[in-house]
Amino acid sequence: MKSLKSLYKIGRGPSSSHTMGPEKACKIMLSDFPEANRFRVILYGSLSATGKGHLTDKVIEETLGKNRTEVVFGETDGNFKHPNKMTFFAYKDDSLIAERTYYSVGGGAIVTDDVNVAEEKDVYPHGSFDEIKSFCEENNMKLWQYVEVFDDGDVFSYLKTIWDAMKDCIKQGLSASGILPGGLQTERKAKTLYEQYALNESPAARQNRMVCAYAYACSENNASGGRVVTAPTCGSCGVLPAVLYYLEQTDEVPEREILKALAVAGVIGNVVKTNASISGAECGCQAEIGVACAMASAAVAELYGMNLDQIDYAAEIAIEHHLGLTCDPICGLVQIPCIERNAVAALRALNEVTLPMFITGSRKISFDEAVRTMYETGVDLGKKYRETAQGGLAKLFK
Repeated sequence: MKSLKSLYKIGRGPSSSHTMGPEKACKIMLSDFPEANRFRVILYGSLSATGKGHLTDKVIEETLGKNRTEVVFGETDGNFKHPNKMTFFAYKDDSLIAERTYYSVGGGAIVTDDVNVAEEKDVYPHGSFDEIKSFCEENNMKLWQYVEVFDDGDVFSYLKTIWDAMKDCIKQGLSASGILPGGLQTERKAKTLYEQYALNESPAARQNRMVCAYAYACSENNASGGRVVTAPTCGSCGVLPAVLYYLEQTDEVPEREILKALAVAGVIGNVVKTNASISGAECGCQAEIGVACAMASAAVAELYGMNLDQIDYAAEIAIEHHLGLTCDPICGLVQIPCIERNAVAALRALNEVTLPMFITGSRKISFDEAVRTMYETGVDLGKKYRETAQGGLAKLFK
Protein backbone atom coordinates (compact mmCIF):
# COMPACT_ATOMS: atom_id res chain seq x y z
CA MET A 1 0.00 0.00 0.00
CA LYS A 2 1.08 3.56 -0.66
CA SER A 3 1.70 6.31 1.86
CA LEU A 4 -1.25 8.04 3.49
CA LYS A 5 -0.06 11.07 1.55
CA SER A 6 -1.53 9.45 -1.57
CA LEU A 7 -4.92 9.10 0.14
CA TYR A 8 -5.25 12.43 1.93
CA LYS A 9 -4.77 15.19 -0.62
CA ILE A 10 -5.60 18.86 -0.48
CA GLY A 11 -7.16 20.26 -3.62
CA ARG A 12 -10.11 21.98 -5.21
CA GLY A 13 -13.57 20.50 -5.41
CA PRO A 14 -16.07 19.44 -6.35
CA SER A 15 -14.67 16.05 -7.36
CA SER A 16 -11.28 14.43 -6.86
CA SER A 17 -11.81 12.26 -9.93
CA HIS A 18 -13.33 15.02 -12.08
CA THR A 19 -11.19 18.01 -11.07
CA MET A 20 -8.07 16.94 -9.16
CA GLY A 21 -7.28 13.99 -11.45
CA PRO A 22 -7.69 15.93 -14.72
CA GLU A 23 -5.75 18.87 -13.28
CA LYS A 24 -2.87 16.52 -12.45
CA ALA A 25 -2.94 15.07 -15.98
CA CYS A 26 -2.87 18.57 -17.44
CA LYS A 27 0.18 19.50 -15.38
CA ILE A 28 2.01 16.38 -16.58
CA MET A 29 1.24 17.28 -20.20
CA LEU A 30 2.53 20.81 -19.67
CA SER A 31 5.70 19.49 -18.06
CA ASP A 32 6.37 16.80 -20.66
CA PHE A 33 5.52 18.93 -23.71
CA PRO A 34 6.48 22.54 -22.93
CA GLU A 35 6.75 23.28 -26.65
CA ALA A 36 3.02 22.62 -27.19
CA ASN A 37 0.95 25.70 -27.94
CA ARG A 38 -2.43 24.03 -28.43
CA PHE A 39 -4.32 21.19 -26.75
CA ARG A 40 -7.40 19.11 -27.46
CA VAL A 41 -8.87 16.98 -24.68
CA ILE A 42 -11.61 14.39 -25.20
CA LEU A 43 -13.52 13.24 -22.13
CA TYR A 44 -15.17 9.83 -22.04
CA GLY A 45 -17.44 7.84 -19.75
CA SER A 46 -18.36 9.49 -16.48
CA LEU A 47 -16.02 12.42 -17.19
CA SER A 48 -18.11 13.16 -20.25
CA ALA A 49 -21.50 12.42 -18.66
CA THR A 50 -21.02 14.63 -15.59
CA GLY A 51 -17.99 16.72 -16.48
CA LYS A 52 -19.99 19.93 -16.89
CA GLY A 53 -21.53 19.63 -13.45
CA HIS A 54 -18.20 18.68 -11.91
CA LEU A 55 -16.35 21.60 -13.60
CA THR A 56 -13.98 19.24 -15.44
CA ASP A 57 -13.85 21.38 -18.57
CA LYS A 58 -13.23 24.49 -16.47
CA VAL A 59 -10.26 23.07 -14.58
CA ILE A 60 -8.73 21.70 -17.80
CA GLU A 61 -9.05 25.05 -19.58
CA GLU A 62 -7.68 26.96 -16.59
CA THR A 63 -4.69 24.63 -16.26
CA LEU A 64 -3.74 24.29 -19.93
CA GLY A 65 -4.83 27.76 -20.98
CA LYS A 66 -8.37 28.64 -22.01
CA ASN A 67 -7.48 30.33 -25.29
CA ARG A 68 -5.47 27.36 -26.54
CA THR A 69 -7.50 24.41 -25.28
CA GLU A 70 -10.50 22.63 -26.75
CA VAL A 71 -12.46 20.28 -24.46
CA VAL A 72 -14.70 17.74 -26.18
CA PHE A 73 -17.34 15.65 -24.41
CA GLY A 74 -17.06 12.24 -26.06
CA GLU A 75 -18.74 8.86 -25.67
CA THR A 76 -20.35 8.12 -22.34
CA ASP A 77 -20.64 4.39 -23.00
CA GLY A 78 -17.78 2.17 -24.01
CA ASN A 79 -15.48 -0.64 -22.98
CA PHE A 80 -13.06 1.60 -21.11
CA LYS A 81 -10.30 0.48 -18.77
CA HIS A 82 -11.90 2.83 -16.22
CA PRO A 83 -15.04 4.96 -16.67
CA ASN A 84 -13.10 8.19 -16.06
CA LYS A 85 -11.15 8.30 -19.32
CA MET A 86 -9.54 11.34 -20.98
CA THR A 87 -7.35 11.59 -24.06
CA PHE A 88 -4.98 14.52 -24.59
CA PHE A 89 -3.68 15.75 -27.93
CA ALA A 90 -0.77 18.20 -27.83
CA TYR A 91 0.05 20.33 -30.90
CA LYS A 92 2.93 22.50 -31.95
CA ASP A 93 1.28 24.92 -34.35
CA ASP A 94 -0.64 22.53 -36.66
CA SER A 95 1.45 19.43 -35.99
CA LEU A 96 0.39 16.74 -33.50
CA ILE A 97 3.35 16.08 -31.19
CA ALA A 98 1.77 13.84 -28.53
CA GLU A 99 -1.31 11.79 -27.75
CA ARG A 100 -1.90 10.34 -24.28
CA THR A 101 -4.80 8.71 -22.49
CA TYR A 102 -5.23 8.99 -18.73
CA TYR A 103 -7.74 7.47 -16.33
CA SER A 104 -8.80 9.32 -13.20
CA VAL A 105 -9.28 6.45 -10.74
CA GLY A 106 -10.47 8.34 -7.66
CA GLY A 107 -8.97 10.40 -4.87
CA GLY A 108 -7.07 12.56 -7.36
CA ALA A 109 -4.95 9.65 -8.63
CA ILE A 110 -4.41 8.96 -12.34
CA VAL A 111 -3.08 6.00 -14.30
CA THR A 112 -2.35 5.36 -17.96
CA ASP A 113 -1.55 2.46 -20.24
CA ASP A 114 1.66 3.61 -21.85
CA VAL A 115 3.33 6.25 -19.65
CA ASN A 116 4.80 5.87 -16.18
CA VAL A 117 2.76 8.36 -14.15
CA ALA A 118 4.82 9.53 -11.18
CA GLU A 119 2.82 8.11 -8.27
CA GLU A 120 4.08 7.36 -4.79
CA LYS A 121 5.67 3.96 -4.30
CA ASP A 122 4.34 1.32 -1.95
CA VAL A 123 5.58 1.85 1.60
CA TYR A 124 3.47 -0.68 3.49
CA PRO A 125 4.41 -4.39 3.23
CA HIS A 126 0.86 -5.62 3.84
CA GLY A 127 -2.12 -5.48 1.51
CA SER A 128 -5.14 -6.46 3.61
CA PHE A 129 -6.50 -5.46 6.99
CA ASP A 130 -6.19 -9.03 8.25
CA GLU A 131 -2.47 -8.96 7.45
CA ILE A 132 -2.05 -5.59 9.12
CA LYS A 133 -3.98 -6.71 12.18
CA SER A 134 -1.90 -9.89 12.52
CA PHE A 135 1.32 -7.89 12.30
CA CYS A 136 0.13 -5.41 14.93
CA GLU A 137 -0.98 -8.18 17.27
CA GLU A 138 2.32 -10.02 16.91
CA ASN A 139 4.24 -6.85 17.72
CA ASN A 140 1.88 -5.47 20.39
CA MET A 141 1.29 -2.43 18.21
CA LYS A 142 -1.64 -0.08 17.65
CA LEU A 143 -2.69 0.94 14.14
CA TRP A 144 -1.32 4.46 14.45
CA GLN A 145 2.01 2.97 15.50
CA TYR A 146 1.90 0.77 12.41
CA VAL A 147 1.65 3.96 10.34
CA GLU A 148 4.50 5.48 12.31
CA VAL A 149 6.72 2.47 11.56
CA PHE A 150 6.13 2.05 7.84
CA ASP A 151 5.00 5.38 6.40
CA ASP A 152 7.21 8.35 5.56
CA GLY A 153 9.10 9.81 8.49
CA ASP A 154 7.19 13.07 8.33
CA VAL A 155 3.75 11.50 7.94
CA PHE A 156 2.39 12.88 11.21
CA SER A 157 3.56 16.37 10.27
CA TYR A 158 1.70 15.83 7.02
CA LEU A 159 -1.40 14.70 8.94
CA LYS A 160 -1.17 17.92 10.96
CA THR A 161 -1.33 19.84 7.67
CA ILE A 162 -4.29 17.72 6.61
CA TRP A 163 -6.11 18.33 9.89
CA ASP A 164 -5.53 22.08 9.65
CA ALA A 165 -6.95 22.04 6.11
CA MET A 166 -10.00 20.07 7.25
CA LYS A 167 -10.70 22.57 10.02
CA ASP A 168 -10.23 25.51 7.65
CA CYS A 169 -12.72 23.90 5.28
CA ILE A 170 -15.30 23.57 8.06
CA LYS A 171 -14.81 27.16 9.19
CA GLN A 172 -15.13 28.50 5.65
CA GLY A 173 -18.29 26.49 5.10
CA LEU A 174 -19.86 27.65 8.36
CA SER A 175 -19.34 31.31 7.48
CA ALA A 176 -20.72 31.13 3.94
CA SER A 177 -24.31 31.64 2.82
CA GLY A 178 -26.27 31.94 -0.40
CA ILE A 179 -26.81 29.68 -3.41
CA LEU A 180 -24.30 27.12 -4.63
CA PRO A 181 -23.19 27.44 -8.28
CA GLY A 182 -24.46 25.07 -10.95
CA GLY A 183 -28.06 26.01 -11.64
CA LEU A 184 -29.87 23.79 -9.12
CA GLN A 185 -30.44 26.75 -6.81
CA THR A 186 -29.20 24.68 -3.89
CA GLU A 187 -29.11 26.83 -0.78
CA ARG A 188 -26.20 26.55 1.64
CA LYS A 189 -27.42 25.14 4.96
CA ALA A 190 -24.30 24.73 7.13
CA LYS A 191 -24.47 28.20 8.68
CA THR A 192 -28.17 27.82 9.47
CA LEU A 193 -27.63 24.43 11.08
CA TYR A 194 -24.77 25.81 13.14
CA GLU A 195 -26.47 28.98 14.34
CA GLN A 196 -30.07 27.93 14.85
CA TYR A 197 -31.14 25.81 17.78
CA ALA A 198 -34.40 24.94 19.49
CA LEU A 199 -35.22 25.92 23.04
CA ASN A 200 -34.51 23.09 25.47
CA GLU A 201 -32.45 21.31 22.82
CA SER A 202 -31.45 17.88 24.08
CA PRO A 203 -27.80 16.77 24.03
CA ALA A 204 -28.61 14.18 21.37
CA ALA A 205 -30.34 16.75 19.18
CA ARG A 206 -27.44 19.16 19.57
CA GLN A 207 -24.96 16.45 18.59
CA ASN A 208 -26.92 15.66 15.45
CA ARG A 209 -27.24 19.32 14.51
CA MET A 210 -23.58 20.16 15.06
CA VAL A 211 -22.23 17.07 13.27
CA CYS A 212 -24.53 17.80 10.33
CA ALA A 213 -23.45 21.45 10.29
CA TYR A 214 -19.78 20.45 10.06
CA ALA A 215 -20.44 17.87 7.35
CA TYR A 216 -22.54 20.33 5.36
CA ALA A 217 -19.83 22.97 5.75
CA CYS A 218 -17.17 20.79 4.13
CA SER A 219 -19.47 19.46 1.44
CA GLU A 220 -20.82 22.87 0.49
CA ASN A 221 -17.30 24.24 0.31
CA ASN A 222 -16.49 21.35 -2.02
CA ALA A 223 -19.58 21.93 -4.17
CA SER A 224 -18.51 25.53 -4.70
CA GLY A 225 -15.09 24.46 -5.95
CA GLY A 226 -13.35 25.35 -2.70
CA ARG A 227 -10.29 23.82 -1.05
CA VAL A 228 -10.98 20.44 0.55
CA VAL A 229 -9.24 17.24 1.65
CA THR A 230 -9.93 13.93 -0.06
CA ALA A 231 -11.19 11.59 2.66
CA PRO A 232 -11.16 9.47 0.64
CA THR A 233 -12.63 11.67 -2.14
CA CYS A 234 -13.88 15.21 -2.60
CA GLY A 235 -17.48 14.05 -2.84
CA SER A 236 -17.18 12.38 0.58
CA CYS A 237 -14.92 15.02 2.13
CA GLY A 238 -17.33 16.00 4.91
CA VAL A 239 -17.73 12.76 6.86
CA LEU A 240 -14.39 12.29 8.63
CA PRO A 241 -13.73 15.99 9.39
CA ALA A 242 -17.24 16.44 10.82
CA VAL A 243 -16.86 13.53 13.23
CA LEU A 244 -13.35 14.44 14.38
CA TYR A 245 -14.09 18.16 14.70
CA TYR A 246 -17.19 17.45 16.78
CA LEU A 247 -15.25 15.21 19.16
CA GLU A 248 -12.40 17.70 19.38
CA GLN A 249 -14.78 20.53 20.23
CA THR A 250 -17.13 18.62 22.52
CA ASP A 251 -14.84 16.16 24.30
CA GLU A 252 -11.75 18.38 24.16
CA VAL A 253 -9.75 15.66 22.43
CA PRO A 254 -6.06 16.68 22.16
CA GLU A 255 -4.73 17.26 18.66
CA ARG A 256 -2.17 14.44 18.97
CA GLU A 257 -5.06 12.01 19.47
CA ILE A 258 -6.88 13.43 16.45
CA LEU A 259 -3.79 12.83 14.33
CA LYS A 260 -3.62 9.23 15.54
CA ALA A 261 -7.28 8.81 14.58
CA LEU A 262 -6.53 10.27 11.13
CA ALA A 263 -3.76 7.71 10.73
CA VAL A 264 -6.13 4.85 11.64
CA ALA A 265 -8.78 6.17 9.25
CA GLY A 266 -6.10 6.38 6.56
CA VAL A 267 -5.22 2.71 6.96
CA ILE A 268 -8.87 1.82 6.42
CA GLY A 269 -9.13 4.01 3.32
CA ASN A 270 -5.86 2.63 1.99
CA VAL A 271 -7.05 -0.97 2.32
CA VAL A 272 -10.14 -0.17 0.25
CA LYS A 273 -8.18 1.81 -2.32
CA THR A 274 -5.73 -1.08 -2.70
CA ASN A 275 -8.22 -3.95 -2.85
CA ALA A 276 -11.36 -2.38 -4.28
CA SER A 277 -12.12 1.20 -5.33
CA ILE A 278 -12.87 4.66 -3.96
CA SER A 279 -14.31 5.83 -7.29
CA GLY A 280 -18.03 6.54 -7.57
CA ALA A 281 -17.75 6.13 -11.33
CA GLU A 282 -16.41 2.60 -10.86
CA CYS A 283 -18.37 1.32 -7.84
CA GLY A 284 -21.08 3.82 -6.99
CA CYS A 285 -21.40 5.99 -3.90
CA GLN A 286 -20.73 3.02 -1.62
CA ALA A 287 -17.08 3.46 -2.66
CA GLU A 288 -17.07 7.10 -1.56
CA ILE A 289 -19.59 7.72 1.23
CA GLY A 290 -19.43 4.10 2.43
CA VAL A 291 -15.65 4.20 2.66
CA ALA A 292 -15.69 7.65 4.29
CA CYS A 293 -18.08 6.28 6.92
CA ALA A 294 -15.78 3.30 7.50
CA MET A 295 -12.80 5.61 7.93
CA ALA A 296 -14.69 7.80 10.38
CA SER A 297 -16.00 4.79 12.31
CA ALA A 298 -12.48 3.42 12.70
CA ALA A 299 -11.23 6.85 13.79
CA VAL A 300 -13.92 7.07 16.49
CA ALA A 301 -13.11 3.54 17.65
CA GLU A 302 -9.46 4.54 18.00
CA LEU A 303 -10.38 7.64 20.02
CA TYR A 304 -12.56 5.49 22.27
CA GLY A 305 -9.62 3.18 22.98
CA MET A 306 -11.03 0.14 21.19
CA ASN A 307 -8.87 -2.81 20.20
CA LEU A 308 -8.02 -4.02 16.68
CA ASP A 309 -10.97 -6.39 16.43
CA GLN A 310 -13.35 -3.63 17.44
CA ILE A 311 -11.86 -1.22 14.91
CA ASP A 312 -12.17 -3.96 12.28
CA TYR A 313 -15.84 -4.43 13.21
CA ALA A 314 -16.61 -0.70 13.23
CA ALA A 315 -15.23 -0.28 9.71
CA GLU A 316 -16.96 -3.45 8.51
CA ILE A 317 -20.37 -2.27 9.73
CA ALA A 318 -20.00 0.96 7.76
CA ILE A 319 -19.12 -0.82 4.52
CA GLU A 320 -21.74 -3.53 4.94
CA HIS A 321 -24.59 -1.11 5.49
CA HIS A 322 -23.70 1.10 2.55
CA LEU A 323 -23.56 -1.82 0.09
CA GLY A 324 -25.34 -0.99 -3.15
CA LEU A 325 -25.46 2.78 -2.57
CA THR A 326 -25.74 4.34 -6.02
CA CYS A 327 -23.97 7.41 -7.33
CA ASP A 328 -26.75 9.46 -8.91
CA PRO A 329 -25.90 13.17 -8.69
CA ILE A 330 -28.70 15.39 -9.98
CA CYS A 331 -27.51 17.31 -13.05
CA GLY A 332 -24.06 15.84 -12.45
CA LEU A 333 -23.48 18.27 -9.58
CA VAL A 334 -21.93 17.18 -6.28
CA GLN A 335 -24.88 18.64 -4.39
CA ILE A 336 -28.02 16.49 -4.31
CA PRO A 337 -27.93 13.90 -2.76
CA CYS A 338 -24.18 14.17 -2.08
CA ILE A 339 -24.13 16.90 0.58
CA GLU A 340 -26.85 15.35 2.71
CA ARG A 341 -25.23 11.92 2.40
CA ASN A 342 -22.09 13.28 4.03
CA ALA A 343 -24.10 14.40 7.04
CA VAL A 344 -26.00 11.12 7.35
CA ALA A 345 -22.80 9.07 7.10
CA ALA A 346 -21.12 11.19 9.76
CA LEU A 347 -24.01 10.56 12.15
CA ARG A 348 -23.87 6.85 11.39
CA ALA A 349 -20.16 6.73 12.07
CA LEU A 350 -20.66 8.17 15.55
CA ASN A 351 -23.56 5.89 16.36
CA GLU A 352 -22.43 2.55 14.99
CA VAL A 353 -19.39 2.21 17.26
CA THR A 354 -21.82 1.10 19.97
CA LEU A 355 -22.05 -2.42 18.56
CA PRO A 356 -18.30 -3.10 18.54
CA MET A 357 -18.21 -2.17 22.22
CA PHE A 358 -20.33 -5.18 23.12
CA ILE A 359 -20.64 -7.89 20.45
CA THR A 360 -17.43 -7.94 18.40
CA GLY A 361 -16.67 -11.56 19.29
CA SER A 362 -19.89 -12.90 17.78
CA ARG A 363 -19.63 -11.30 14.34
CA LYS A 364 -19.22 -13.39 11.19
CA ILE A 365 -17.95 -10.91 8.58
CA SER A 366 -14.55 -9.20 8.52
CA PHE A 367 -13.72 -5.78 7.09
CA ASP A 368 -11.72 -7.39 4.28
CA GLU A 369 -14.71 -9.53 3.31
CA ALA A 370 -16.98 -6.49 3.30
CA VAL A 371 -14.50 -4.65 1.06
CA ARG A 372 -14.41 -7.51 -1.45
CA THR A 373 -18.20 -7.61 -1.45
CA MET A 374 -18.40 -3.87 -1.98
CA TYR A 375 -16.19 -4.09 -5.05
CA GLU A 376 -18.15 -6.98 -6.55
CA THR A 377 -21.39 -5.12 -5.88
CA GLY A 378 -20.02 -1.99 -7.52
CA VAL A 379 -18.93 -3.84 -10.63
CA ASP A 380 -22.42 -5.37 -10.88
CA LEU A 381 -24.17 -1.99 -10.59
CA GLY A 382 -25.66 -0.74 -13.84
CA LYS A 383 -23.64 2.05 -15.43
CA LYS A 384 -26.47 4.53 -14.98
CA TYR A 385 -26.03 4.19 -11.21
CA ARG A 386 -22.30 4.95 -11.31
CA GLU A 387 -21.86 8.73 -11.51
CA THR A 388 -23.33 9.16 -14.97
CA ALA A 389 -26.34 11.21 -13.79
CA GLN A 390 -28.52 8.92 -15.95
CA GLY A 391 -30.27 6.89 -13.26
CA GLY A 392 -31.78 7.05 -9.78
CA LEU A 393 -32.52 10.51 -8.43
CA ALA A 394 -30.72 12.12 -11.35
CA LYS A 395 -33.15 10.54 -13.81
CA LEU A 396 -36.29 11.31 -11.83
CA PHE A 397 -35.43 14.92 -11.07
CA LYS A 398 -36.11 17.23 -13.98
